[in-house]
Amino acid sequence: MRVRQDDMVEVLAGDDRGVRGKILRIDRQAGKVIVEGVNRVYKHVRRTQRNPQGGRLSKEMPIPLSNVALVCSSCGKPTRVGARIASDGSKERYCKKCGASLGELRRPKTVNS
Repeated sequence: MRVRQDDMVEVLAGDDRGVRGKILRIDRQAGKVIVEGVNRVYKHVRRTQRNPQGGRLSKEMPIPLSNVALVCSSCGKPTRVGARIASDGSKERYCKKCGASLGELRRPKTVNS
């Protein structure tokens, strides 16, 4: 799972196919993500002291991780993500279409001598 919170993704399947949005939250155990503005549902809220108006609350629901693709920041296309070891020894994510770096996954390993 090589996506992170605040990554831009494009929805590949479902009612919101083709919509781009930012990842708000990731549930790694369930393999689902919540994307901003995608899969919105209405939750009916009862009147309470905290919410005296009551009514319908619109909120995003999770979608499967397999239904989203990361949007590359340099080429602007939805792409698969790979991991590689950079020249300085750090591990980084990269775009499989254009080869651009998408951020560091791990700092360089240090060798104690």
